[in-house]
Amino acid sequence: MAETRDVIIVGGGHNGLVAAFYLAKAGFKPLVLERRAQVGGAAITEELHPGFRCSTLAHNTGPLRADIVRDMQLERHGLKLTTPDVGTVSLLPDGRALVLYSDAKKAAQEIAQWSQKDATAYADFGLALGKIGKVIGEALALTPPNIDSPSSGDLWGMLKTGRSIRNLGKKDLYRVLRWGPMAVADLVAEFFDTEPLRATIAARGIFGTFLGPWSAGTALVLMLRAAADATPAGSVQFPAGGAGAITLAMAAAVKQAGVEIRTGADIAEIRVKDGVATGVVLASGEEISARAVVSNADPKRTLMRLVDPAHLTPDFLQKIKNYRSMGTVAKINLALSALPEFTALKTRGGTDLLRGRILISPEIDYLERAFDESKYGNFSRNPYIEITFPSLSDPAFAPAGQHVMSIYMQYAPYKLKDSDWESQRKALGETVVKTIAQYAPNLPQTILRHQIITPKDLEETYGLTGGHIFHGELALDQFFTMRPLLDWARYRTPIERLYLCGSGTHPGTGLTGGSGANAAREIAKALKK
Repeated sequence: MAETRDVIIVGGGHNGLVAAFYLAKAGFKPLVLERRAQVGGAAITEELHPGFRCSTLAHNTGPLRADIVRDMQLERHGLKLTTPDVGTVSLLPDGRALVLYSDAKKAAQEIAQWSQKDATAYADFGLALGKIGKVIGEALALTPPNIDSPSSGDLWGMLKTGRSIRNLGKKDLYRVLRWGPMAVADLVAEFFDTEPLRATIAARGIFGTFLGPWSAGTALVLMLRAAADATPAGSVQFPAGGAGAITLAMAAAVKQAGVEIRTGADIAEIRVKDGVATGVVLASGEEISARAVVSNADPKRTLMRLVDPAHLTPDFLQKIKNYRSMGTVAKINLALSALPEFTALKTRGGTDLLRGRILISPEIDYLERAFDESKYGNFSRNPYIEITFPSLSDPAFAPAGQHVMSIYMQYAPYKLKDSDWESQRKALGETVVKTIAQYAPNLPQTILRHQIITPKDLEETYGLTGGHIFHGELALDQFFTMRPLLDWARYRTPIERLYLCGSGTHPGTGLTGGSGANAAREIAKALKK
């Protein structure tokens, strides 16, 4: 006889763990089933090379929502977050570098060496993003309203958000309405003259998307990220022990709350009877019944692979099939015998400038050309790159004197024209190293080991359909009441008692925990009725 559980959560990524915690606090007893040998999803720390460890995928927090950190008492469970003094260093082909400090005043002083006008504008833009981001942040913590029949709770949430928007004042209210549909390239051009500064800020609006800086709606992505961090170029927050330390702390918190976690539990099917989710079947053949099933997998994986399509209407299947989730990011991790020597930073001395993010995004047109190649099924030969050195913030990541280099590469389209990722894996790694070597010529000589993770790997190894790191495109038509689909943005699915809690649901902005917390609130309400 199959065992029966209260709630089953499919997938032990960070949103699944957050949802499990809040459901446990609401009086339920969730069982988390994780396919891999460790929980964490995209927030994991693994060995890259003997003696070298690294955040395999995500290398920076979202940042995590403060209320989630507080409620789960993550610091008590071992989480230690550090914010380096230098937030971003943007490298230029002519041997210069734009350094942006986490402190706004120090950042403005640096920008003043390029343009006094832009230094003033940077502070003004940050202030506007902070005001607008606060209002957006309130909306991100809400459940998207039922458009056809809003409940009293929906109406109250919309009323509160409406009041917050009105309280912005006429100028910032106008900005909210105008900026959202804009291309981020146009937005930054209205504030700044310095091209490297424009590109550094614009890059934040395209990261992880199949969009270029001139694409409509990329300003919205920037505004969404400003809800958690109003710094125009974005700041960094590194957990000691890497991204895996976040989910290890979460796992400790959920276990303390009474949640059971099973790893190595590959789910073959979500069982449905008479339109109601009744449990799961593992690849081993084991069946587990449950009052409700909550999937932390992406919407397509959940509804097109784990559920028999016969339980869904043709109309819904067509819509979910067209939900855009084609990834554009590859991850390259390097074990190094020594720190690379960046030409632009030699005269500035020390390693402090390497402790934050290092970007290769020198101008808007550079980013747009990188995007252009991906539109035609090719990976960028001059890619947008983000680098961190986790071994500088946590020396335990590498042997003394040696280092780990963590690299995001964009654009690497999931589908390649006339080729496949297995045959292009080596070429991708060579392109990334060659690109960085233009700014740090000694890099190739320091490499001990490459780890090259393609969008295909993100799908096959980590369960991200299409290799999309956000479980689906962040775009105007896949946002808020339309994430993942219009009429299905409230963490429910057409199958009764089957819910979604991953990044493919609102707000879906990365490693923040917002989707899991919002989903748990709605699921608890539904199950208590």
